Amino acid sequence: MPLSGHNGGVTWEWRSIAVVWVLAVACAVIIGLLSARGQEIAWIGLTLAACTIATLGIQIGTGRKEGYVSRMTTSIVGTVIVLAIATGVFALIGLM
Repeated sequence: MPLSGHNGGVTWEWRSIAVVWVLAVACAVIIGLLSARGQEIAWIGLTLAACTIATLGIQIGTGRKEGYVSRMTTSIVGTVIVLAIATGVFALIGLM
């Protein structure tokens, strides 16, 4: 999967992946701001489920079968990394 298009811009493949990563970051921030202390992990799990469903919808919505598995994998792995970092931050906050 190329990182950039012929004009040097970001390709639609990466935009369809990055949308889910941005959703994961936004949800992590909302969880940090609005959830009760100690409840973050439950919300992180729900966020992972929502991002997985969003990934399925977005990737099916592209109508392209070429690279489908690669786009799904990249999107979900990126989401897991974002949420793992958020979980680490919440754990550190909980220790204080």
